[in-house]
Amino acid sequence: MNGMSKSIRIRLSIMMFLQYMMFAVWWQPMAAYLVNIGIEGLYKATILSSVGLGCLAAPIIGMIADRHFASQKVLTVLNLLCAVLLFLAAKQENAMLLFVLLLFAMFCYMPTWSLTNAIAMTNSPSEKFPQIRVFGSIGWVASGVFSLVAFKIYGTKIDGTATPLLCGAGMALVTAIFNLTLPNTPPPGKGKEASIIDAFGLRALTLLKDFNFVLFSIISMLMMIPFTIYWTYCSEFLQDKGFEFITITMNWGQFGEMFFMLLVPLAIARKGIKWTMAVGLVATLVRFVAFLSGGLFDYTWLYFVAILVHGIIFGFFFVGGQVYVDKKAPKEIRAQAQGLIVLICYGIGMLVGNFFNGKLISHYMTETIVDGVTQKVYNWNTIWAITTVISIVLLVAFCLVFRDDVTKTSEPMTVSRSSDKGEKEES
Repeated sequence: MNGMSKSIRIRLSIMMFLQYMMFAVWWQPMAAYLVNIGIEGLYKATILSSVGLGCLAAPIIGMIADRHFASQKVLTVLNLLCAVLLFLAAKQENAMLLFVLLLFAMFCYMPTWSLTNAIAMTNSPSEKFPQIRVFGSIGWVASGVFSLVAFKIYGTKIDGTATPLLCGAGMALVTAIFNLTLPNTPPPGKGKEASIIDAFGLRALTLLKDFNFVLFSIISMLMMIPFTIYWTYCSEFLQDKGFEFITITMNWGQFGEMFFMLLVPLAIARKGIKWTMAVGLVATLVRFVAFLSGGLFDYTWLYFVAILVHGIIFGFFFVGGQVYVDKKAPKEIRAQAQGLIVLICYGIGMLVGNFFNGKLISHYMTETIVDGVTQKVYNWNTIWAITTVISIVLLVAFCLVFRDDVTKTSEPMTVSRSSDKGEKEES
C-alpha cells in the first residue's frame, strides 16, 4: 500500500504538534530560569543534562514497543508520568531535588521522540515523514503562545520563572489523552524469542557492525556540541543581550523549520541522504558565523539569522539522519534503532555538549560589582569563534568520510491493523 488515509495523517500530525509543544514551552527558557533562582556552574549543567540522561531509557522503551506493547499505549503512559513529574518540578527550587524530578521526567519524555518517529514511519511512507514531523516544529512555535497570553492577560512575563514547567505539565496531560486516538501500532517483534540483549533494547547495536553507520553515529554525536550551545544555552545568551521574550525569539527558528522541513523529502529524493545532511552542517556553520559577526560588528539582526537557520540544521541534518536510520534498520527493530540514534545524539552527544559548553561559557564569564550589584560579563565573541571552528571541522569530516549507502526509494508502507483498516486511502 503506497498511501495513508487522511484520518491517520491528521492524527499523526497532531501527535507531533502536541509532543513537541509540551517540551518546548518549558525547555527553551530553562537555562535563564536556573540562573534566576541562583543555580549556576556544575549544578546548572547537570540539571540541563537531564534531557541527555533521559535518552538512556530510549532503547529500553523502544524494545518494549518492539516486543511487548502497542507503541501508542506506551506513549500514553509515558506522557501521563511526565505530566506528574513536571508539575512537581515546578514546585521545587532545591537544585538536587529539581535535578531528580527532571531526570525522571526525561526518562519518560525523551524516548517519545524515537517512539513518535517509529509510529509515524510505521503508518506512513518514510519519505512522507518530514511532512508529518513538521507539525512538531509548528507545536514548538506554538509554545510561545503561553508567554504571550500571560503577558496580555496578566501583564506578567513567565520566561525565567517556574510557570513554563506548569504549562508543560498541562500539555503533557492533554497529549496523553489525545494519544488514545492514535492508530494502533502493534509490536512488530511480538512473540519472537527474546534475550537479555532484547530486554535492554540493545538489538539495534547490531547496526554498529556497519562501518558507515558507525561514522554516521560518531559525527551525529559530535554535531551535538555546537547544537547544544544553541539549544541549551541560547536563553542565557539572549537574556544577557537584553531580549525580553526569550521563548518567542527562539521560536523564530522553529517558524522557519516549518517551511524548511517540507524541502527535506525533495532534497533526499534529488541529492540523497549525504548531501541533504551536509546542507544541515553548512547551516550550522552559518549560524555561528552570524552569532560571531553580530557580536564583532554590533549587528543584532545577525542573531536572528543564526536563529532562523535552525530549521535547516534540524530538518536537513537530524531529520535526514532519522530517515537514514529508518532505511538501514530491519523493520522488527526500527523503534530500537530510532531509540539508539536518540541515545547517541540526545543522550551521549547532549551530555558531552552540555558539560563542554557549560565549561566553555563559565571559562569566558567573569563577575564584576557595579554599584554594589554583582553582574556577569560574558565574552561571547570568543565562545562563538570556538564553536565556529568546531562546525568547520565537522562539515569537512562528514563530506570526506560519510557515504550514502541507502536507496532513495521508499519501502512499501506498513499499515496498522486497527480500526483504521478500510478507511479511504489517498495517494
